[in-house]
Amino acid sequence: MLPPELAQWFAARGWRMRRHQAEMLEVSAQGRHALLVADTGAGKTLAGFLPTLAAFCPSRLDGAAPPEGLHTLYVSPLKALAHDVQRNLLAPVEQLGLPLRIETRSGDTPSDRKARQRARPPHVLLTTPESLSLLLSYPEADQLFAGLQRIVIDEVHAFATGKRGDLLALALTRLQALAPALQRVALSATVADPDAFRGWLAPWGDIDSVALVAGEEGAPPELEILLPQDARVPWGGHAATWAVPQLYEAIRANRTTLVFCNTRFLAEFIFQKLWDANADTLPIGIHHGSLSKEARRKIEGAMARGELRALVATASLDLGVDWGDVDLVVQMGAPKGSSRLLQRIGRAGHRLDVPSRALLAPGNRFEFLEATAARQAVEAGQRDGEAFRPGGLDVLAQHVMARACAGPFAAQALLDEVRSAAAYAWVDAAMWDRVLHFVATGGYALKAYDRFQRIVAGRDGLWRLTHPEHAGRHRLNAGIIMDAEMIDVRFRNGRSLGRVEEGFAASLAPGNTFRFAGLDLEVEALRETELLVRAARKSGQIPSYMGQRMPLTTHLSERVQALLADRAGWARFPDDVREWLEVQDWRSELPAPGTLLAESFPHESRHYTVFHTFEGWPANQALGMLVTRRMEDRELAPLGFVANDYALAVWGLRPVDDPAQLLSPDVLTHEFTQWVEGSYLLRRAFREVAVIAGLVERQQPGKRKTGRQVTFSTDLIYDVLRKYEPGHVLIEAAWADARERMTDLGRLAGLLDRAQTQMRHVVLDRVSPLAVPVLVMIGREQLPQGAADDELLFEAESLAGAAMRVDPDDADMAD
Repeated sequence: MLPPELAQWFAARGWRMRRHQAEMLEVSAQGRHALLVADTGAGKTLAGFLPTLAAFCPSRLDGAAPPEGLHTLYVSPLKALAHDVQRNLLAPVEQLGLPLRIETRSGDTPSDRKARQRARPPHVLLTTPESLSLLLSYPEADQLFAGLQRIVIDEVHAFATGKRGDLLALALTRLQALAPALQRVALSATVADPDAFRGWLAPWGDIDSVALVAGEEGAPPELEILLPQDARVPWGGHAATWAVPQLYEAIRANRTTLVFCNTRFLAEFIFQKLWDANADTLPIGIHHGSLSKEARRKIEGAMARGELRALVATASLDLGVDWGDVDLVVQMGAPKGSSRLLQRIGRAGHRLDVPSRALLAPGNRFEFLEATAARQAVEAGQRDGEAFRPGGLDVLAQHVMARACAGPFAAQALLDEVRSAAAYAWVDAAMWDRVLHFVATGGYALKAYDRFQRIVAGRDGLWRLTHPEHAGRHRLNAGIIMDAEMIDVRFRNGRSLGRVEEGFAASLAPGNTFRFAGLDLEVEALRETELLVRAARKSGQIPSYMGQRMPLTTHLSERVQALLADRAGWARFPDDVREWLEVQDWRSELPAPGTLLAESFPHESRHYTVFHTFEGWPANQALGMLVTRRMEDRELAPLGFVANDYALAVWGLRPVDDPAQLLSPDVLTHEFTQWVEGSYLLRRAFREVAVIAGLVERQQPGKRKTGRQVTFSTDLIYDVLRKYEPGHVLIEAAWADARERMTDLGRLAGLLDRAQTQMRHVVLDRVSPLAVPVLVMIGREQLPQGAADDELLFEAESLAGAAMRVDPDDADMAD
């Protein structure tokens, strides 16, 4: 099965072909699709490409000229991963002398190279979902992809369940129509539900057409949880700055250490703290998605050459980048999920037979429990991840427009293609007609405006563009990733450092200082699309970002609750954590798995109720909005609420005697609808779907709209549609986003059901130990994680004094 050239190449390196690599060759020879699930370092990417490399070996070509045209597509969620794979693929290609041309294509690719790739494509093209969708929008797509044999989708778990996955699923349907013999391959180390991903990958959801290939098991990882030396595990905070001295010693003791942070703010913050502790001036770098392309490439190159002793990074380096010399991975703060942690610690060693070494540095006591739960899950080999949901209508509209840009199409034929994707099998003729007419006219309320007339059905029954210029406008604006509007940060000589959010830039004035890309910078001037800076002598604030928070996964939440219930296991915890739980158990109760604990108590002339939900920040935040609205209706005079991943605290002027009434399931039909329609939530969701669907354009030739201009445009259209066409397809799409992505409605509904039969209400005379971590967040909810840790610790100690006091006559009143 393996060509002799490749067999010799393996042997020359002292390698053996692993079982799953051989199985991928066999599955390809059978003409089947495949999902490969294998540990990091198992040679997944090579396994995915082996059939391609084999096809170009001289022994397979048997004297024939190598095939011309595009043979294999490789799709990854990150541009950095595509460049890394190109670097690693070129080694065997060059060493074997294979007649195989490999190129990358992304938003960073120069336009002349993109044009050349369409005219004379390489044999292997490495790209992203967005760039593939754009490539399919060109008239020459039919010829470009007609001979395509294989598509390899790397790190499929990272995007298949979201809108980027919707876009790729639709691209797959188009590719399969253009190249019926196309083989689909997906790779992942952390798939929790392989059959669900097989269904996503398969044409028409036929999972039997997708072989599941399981990788060889690797060495178990070595995980250690850092704890404060001569101090207690903090009550609050997320940055784990207490661990910086220990972290620095770990960096000194290892050749290369990769330090993961959950946010860009935290990455800059920890980098600054590490640099302050860097008495040996070790080479330490920083990498996150807001840095310029040049800065990221420079850091990636330095890491590949082994020039850095440590690199502080965010999710921008979660996936697949192969640095075999990383000795240690450190997770600062909570991992939020076992799959995410497994992905990150797999960066260490990056070899199957070498155990990955990792340190977890929890920021507070709940994060200690979360780190413990994540370690148990990793050791047990259990994965978690997001569930699949119906495909987004805004993404479908973008795909329809891309198809029109490629040339005229028949509506029924395109619907048949679209429905072959599992995410869009639900689209019936009526919904399809709504989407088509939205792309054609903008909808009933907007059809009088010429700029929304984008496609039209001709006498031949085919749909086509109303004007060729719409194709250029589509390609300029198409995409799925919806970051907040960003401003370029540059020196006067033109050197770009990266981008900060428009709102942060607007808060700065000339002479202000801030820290970015590991540098202290002083503002010289703010122009419409760029922030001019120079090096500063004093440090300043770190930019914050409005990216989505990583919610605690359901699986990890259940494990944390199991730890709380396992009293015998508390003996393994640090003394202060064990004491925290013991006093909670004495004074109140502990939230048992499958139940909901609510605690009510007075504090500083206010009445507080804390719901220990463990449902993640998005669900708790939404619940806070709903509960306070219901408290108003019941004249309980609510004053506010605060949420974290583990709990929701509400307070007001009157006590909550029956919290179950506040959580009745009908809150999702009454208060939820009123809240979403009356808040900014639906407007924000509409803004995103309007941009993705092409109703509002962010860019015009030579000019990009500011965030305020985009918001003004979408708000204006939103108000028109709400008044004159409330059933508009994009209002429906915005509601879907508001329900699922922004409020985590599924977890919220489960919580409300649980509250009706499994709620325990405990009335206390003062704050409970378990309530301290959420109460210290009051007034700091909008601060980026880590920004107020010192103040949190000071206030937490004061609050904890009352919570941890044990009176002999403490009497709980459990309803």
